[in-house]
Amino acid sequence: MPSLKRIFLGEQGLVVIFAVAFAVVSLTVPNFLTERNMLGLLQSVVTIGIVACTMMFCLASRDFDLSVGSTVAFCGMVSVMASNVTGSITLGLLAALVCGAFVGFVNGIVIAKFRINALITTLATMQIVRGLALISSDGRAVGINDPSFYQLALSKLLGIPTPIWIMVILFLVFGFVLNRTVFGKNTLAIGGNPEASRLAGVNVANMRIWIFALQGLVCAVAGVLLASRITSGQPNAATGLELSVISACVLGGVSLAGGRAAMTGVIVGVLIMGIAENVMNLLNIQAFYQYVVRGLILLVAVLLDNLRSAAMGRRG
Repeated sequence: MPSLKRIFLGEQGLVVIFAVAFAVVSLTVPNFLTERNMLGLLQSVVTIGIVACTMMFCLASRDFDLSVGSTVAFCGMVSVMASNVTGSITLGLLAALVCGAFVGFVNGIVIAKFRINALITTLATMQIVRGLALISSDGRAVGINDPSFYQLALSKLLGIPTPIWIMVILFLVFGFVLNRTVFGKNTLAIGGNPEASRLAGVNVANMRIWIFALQGLVCAVAGVLLASRITSGQPNAATGLELSVISACVLGGVSLAGGRAAMTGVIVGVLIMGIAENVMNLLNIQAFYQYVVRGLILLVAVLLDNLRSAAMGRRG
């Protein structure tokens, strides 16, 4: 029984479970293993995967960000509108990155300096930023004037779409940051015990501001790629993204109580979310059921987090 628990609750166990589930789906679902479907699956999780890279840091430091979906939509809108106005895709990209980082910076300042709960702060920001996206576009999609903007999502390297490469690079970068840098170690230390970290010389407030600023910046990258893929700036894009990202992170072993995170687990969590949706599409299951499945995955993720925390508490 202890070994069975380790399989279900450990990080390596999650990879084993994912491998078994992947094998079962491959054998039972028609066309699942085709090259076209695999690339489509990876493209479908690009937005979740990119945003999860920094949501991992938020959760690991005992915070979370509910405004990521709104920020992704808003930054996608900004990139399209700025590109249309200036005639420069580069300026559009820079404008989106600045706006995303600013939204994250504001979240961090309010949470760290004014000591307002992350739930309330990011819930408010979620509404404000989504409102700004709707106001700036008058509630309508904004078309892209320069067809070159589409190439951000359509271009390929070695036969693999560029957005997938960007996601993989961000996985590697933030995995390295988490495991091999002072920033990553301080993030986990803050999540484990904020007061002890402060007494050890870690500037907890500044760390939290940087984490949220990074979250906003990465949301901007995701927003630009999403706008390019759907060929317009959509003020209602990425609705519910925050729940999918948090589910993927927690399913991948990131603790809601802070202090525990692993990039390999997050990657597996992201793929599980994508495969669940992909399989339902291949089986022609109505889209309405996807809401139910996403909700169940979130419940399972939280249950696993509680079991992991209890198991670690017993071992401690």
